[in-house]
Amino acid sequence: MLSAMFAPQGPTFRELAVQALSSVERGYDLLAPTFDVTPFRTPESVLAPVSRALRTLGPFDSGLDLCCGTGAGMDVLRQVCRRRVTGVDISAGMLAVGRSRVRTTAAAPRVEWVRADARALPFGPVFDLAVSFGAFGHFLPRERPGLFAQVHSALRPGGRFVFPIVAPARPGSSGYWTLLAFDAAMRVRNAVWRPRFVMYYRTFRLADVRAELARTGFDVRLHALPELGRRPDGSPRCRLVVATRAG
Repeated sequence: MLSAMFAPQGPTFRELAVQALSSVERGYDLLAPTFDVTPFRTPESVLAPVSRALRTLGPFDSGLDLCCGTGAGMDVLRQVCRRRVTGVDISAGMLAVGRSRVRTTAAAPRVEWVRADARALPFGPVFDLAVSFGAFGHFLPRERPGLFAQVHSALRPGGRFVFPIVAPARPGSSGYWTLLAFDAAMRVRNAVWRPRFVMYYRTFRLADVRAELARTGFDVRLHALPELGRRPDGSPRCRLVVATRAG
């Protein structure tokens, strides 16, 4: 991870430090020009299985990428939506990079980029599909019900909210201690520094998320993504959450 983060074309240590001491919005504005060469961008190894799964759930006319960043999820939506795909993000810098890298054709769906807070989406129920990749750590647990309600209100009846969720690291493993240390460092940082930069990896737990989605009015199903492997106990390393707005 560090080798990719500090690659010559990536951000410098100083740039990452400045970003980490900024707000979420300002931090991503600063990181935007080099974001796609950092480990923070959702890798193709995750995007491709999600794309394949969505093809079996479609077809879809219109799609929304929640917290789209530079557009990794937009690439997925363009493969499975026929008419319109919309990316929404709070960072103008990330949206500008995403807009600059898209090449449209006559046969492709219309692409839109909207600057907005995901907790206050400026849409009515116009989408058949909403996706999100790697953004939920930016929302505190108490904010999730409101976030899910916003997505629910932007979907047509029968519309689907779909996102991958990785199984938690096994207690005592290197991944477990790495994420625990990161979250602890972020809590200390946010206790002593303003503006806050909310990014926690261990607060998005599947059981809690399923319950919150159900309370919002979604019917929640899980799909294994076998391409991403299995844990020692045989359970999938990554599942796809498919939450359908009741019709």
